[in-house]
Amino acid sequence: MYIVVVGGGKVGFYLAKELVEAGHEALVIERDAAKAAEIAETLGEIAMRGDGCEAAVQERAGCGRADLFIAVTGDDEDNLVACQVARHKFNVKRVVARINNPKNELIFRKLGIDVTVSATSVILSQIEQELPEHLLIPLLQLRSGFEIVEVKIPDGAASLDVKLRDIVLPDQSMIWGIVDTDGNPQVPTSDTYLRAGDEVVAVTLLESEEALRAALTGPSR
Repeated sequence: MYIVVVGGGKVGFYLAKELVEAGHEALVIERDAAKAAEIAETLGEIAMRGDGCEAAVQERAGCGRADLFIAVTGDDEDNLVACQVARHKFNVKRVVARINNPKNELIFRKLGIDVTVSATSVILSQIEQELPEHLLIPLLQLRSGFEIVEVKIPDGAASLDVKLRDIVLPDQSMIWGIVDTDGNPQVPTSDTYLRAGDEVVAVTLLESEEALRAALTGPSR
């Protein structure tokens, strides 16, 4: 597999190292001459100096035959532009972008980036699992624009003791599984009731997170 990596910082360097060691053909595009030289000295001639956002540079890098394009610079705008050039100019089928600001994830996906990786979001999700006041925790984002989330049902929620078929969920959202307070998993049916303390695993669109949280954890009136 031929993989082009834009950004030769620590993330790009170790990513390229792992790819090469796994037997893949990799090329790192890096603006900074010193960083490009360091990569070449350590990993061999797999680094090219240049601006990965420019079509001419991507052409020299052979993006037209790339199986995968990954942009991992420290600038979200650069990562987005580089991925869009690779996708629309060179028809790279799979593009992956590092995101430094989690607020940019939705726009990246709307603009056709297959996979986004946010270290901040990963760390926050781990922290939120330890904080009881966080009732909805993102678990996994899918390339289709959906995500898998975990929702803990609190005392006093309107969804308590209500059959699943009677709970109005956001469009294109569904409950996939439930783990009860004893840690027992179950596959729900339309007749399943939710209980306080249940951990619900659901699939929803990114923009429907808040509506799903409200439907499952909102207080009874």
